[in-house]
Amino acid sequence: MSKICVFAGTTEGRRLIEFLSRHPVSVTACVATEYGETLLGLSENLTVSARRLSPEEMADLLQREGFDLVVDATHPYAAAVTEGILTACQRTETPYLRLLRDAGAPPEDAFFAETPSQAVDFLNTAEGNILLTTGSKELAPDTGIRDFSDRVYARVLPMEASLEACQSAGLKPSHILAMQGPFSEEMNLAMLHGISAKYLVTKDGGQAGGFEEKVRAARAAGVRLVVIGRPPQREGLTLAQVLQTLCARFGLSPSPSVAVVGIGPGHPSAMTREVLTAIQEADCIIGARRMVESVSLPGQAVFHGVSPASISDVISAHPEYSRFAVVMSGDVGFFSGTKKLLPLLSPYEVTVLPGLSSLVYLCAKLRTSYEDVLPVSLHGRNHDILPDIRTHGRVFALVGGRNGMADLCTTLYEGGFGEVKVSIGERLSYPDESITVGLAKDLMHGSYAPLSAALIEHAPAAETVVTHGLPDEAFQRGGGVSGVVPMTKSEIRSVCLSKLRLTRDAVCWDVGAGTGSVAIEMALQSEGGRVYAIEQKEDALSLLEENRQRFDLSNLTIVPGKAPGVCEDLPAPTHAFIGGSSGNLHAILTLLLEKNPSVRIVATAIALESVAELTGCLKAFPFSETEVVSLSVAKGRKAGPYHLMTGQNPIHIFTMQAKGEGG
Repeated sequence: MSKICVFAGTTEGRRLIEFLSRHPVSVTACVATEYGETLLGLSENLTVSARRLSPEEMADLLQREGFDLVVDATHPYAAAVTEGILTACQRTETPYLRLLRDAGAPPEDAFFAETPSQAVDFLNTAEGNILLTTGSKELAPDTGIRDFSDRVYARVLPMEASLEACQSAGLKPSHILAMQGPFSEEMNLAMLHGISAKYLVTKDGGQAGGFEEKVRAARAAGVRLVVIGRPPQREGLTLAQVLQTLCARFGLSPSPSVAVVGIGPGHPSAMTREVLTAIQEADCIIGARRMVESVSLPGQAVFHGVSPASISDVISAHPEYSRFAVVMSGDVGFFSGTKKLLPLLSPYEVTVLPGLSSLVYLCAKLRTSYEDVLPVSLHGRNHDILPDIRTHGRVFALVGGRNGMADLCTTLYEGGFGEVKVSIGERLSYPDESITVGLAKDLMHGSYAPLSAALIEHAPAAETVVTHGLPDEAFQRGGGVSGVVPMTKSEIRSVCLSKLRLTRDAVCWDVGAGTGSVAIEMALQSEGGRVYAIEQKEDALSLLEENRQRFDLSNLTIVPGKAPGVCEDLPAPTHAFIGGSSGNLHAILTLLLEKNPSVRIVATAIALESVAELTGCLKAFPFSETEVVSLSVAKGRKAGPYHLMTGQNPIHIFTMQAKGEGG
């Protein structure tokens, strides 16, 4: 079994020891005090030396134990200790690694002192109380601060040696703040306010040492930061780099646990106990900035990541952490990135914990059920909500962006739904939560939180027809130069639409759309998709627009011009109906197959010449499925006291299913 010695004294050192204690290596941890020993967990493969060692004692330990590697994870300010460890390693020819802590980012108005004595000189020119956070071992030079016993408060570890050092320096008991970190921004801020501090003295302990929390607290309290600069550092590696080196050298395989948790609307009061526990026990939190900042605790590593790939990359790049919590807004199964993330986490032990969705929360606040609500998301997605409103009495929408909610209400108003009731939830679960209820037309000029939710309610017509087969009288046919515009009649249209087998999200082309009867029924059925009505005749185009407006179809686009030329830039169709080709049938079919080798096509023909042309195309193109139906329809008419059947022109309906690439 490989033997590794870690000289600890930092948070990174403790994380390194925790990592090694979970693997088949023998670990000796050297810490300066018994208190440092208490911060390390117990493990069968871990031995702890809890006393300060001289360079000679370090060399004797290395010589006696014959370590395969020494990792120096001591504090960046403990320069003398680092030199002693390096000397001992050189004397015993033991491989050495230096683990470095990243420096922090202090504010521009901070005072930087190279040495503690420089900090004392600066503070002697200033007025006001001082909070020292540099530790009890640094108190000796600080006693030179003017009015030391009255102005200075020292935050030290709750150890007997620390208290004795404070008393020896002359600090009053009421000026000794003995407690163990890590310290949050809020706790730092409370201390600064509690002692009416004007200055905060600190070392640059980096993120792991709580430096950022001190910086933010000082800024919030209007306190000036005094930063004692780091001594020159030897070259070294970050914790992640050290662990990668150890894994490669000793064949270790990190296997962290990952909890993917739904944090609900955002405030801890709306989180489940399971989720709160998973967050509290994690040593690394990953998620969007807004969410991470609302749930992370002092001492936890924080990484901002939204896309599944970026989250997975963070986990694989940081083997120093054993417990990750990936925070998801709302519920993990409700418009969440969890679905795409989970396949990327297969190498790890994964737990998925649900949260309270904003749909559930908002409906509870409105004291209404949600079993009949259609949920949609407009947050970071292109989604046409009007078909949803048209066919559902209650729709819930997640909305993002600075003007997202106002834009939604404007869309409703312009789509003919200005009278619908909209209940807008902002900052749900937070103390400043707000719920606004009104009509879309009255709310569209309002200002709302960037991430909001809305429940949209109205009473759709009870007799809404859900099948195709609109009566011919539902469409305007007009009368152009050549008389009324051609239209696929109801009975024929019904059969054609059945043969098309449309899906909800279909992308449809109607080539030779005429009045648009087929295109309109396509758009009504494929409410989540798009329909493109291609027509070249001017009189037909005006009727197309009139009929589109009559049915208020936002998912129907009119494309003026002759196919296939005007179709080149259209999205690839999943389905196509050809009601007229103007002699370009072969070119139209060629373009359809180029756009989508799996497209499904239905075409109609009345003239025998058109029937012959379509029949030839069945052989010329690589269709996997073809069908031809000859349909004759007779409709009754009244003749005096009798009813007679009048036959209409027979029509041939061709169905063509392309076989797809590689078929």
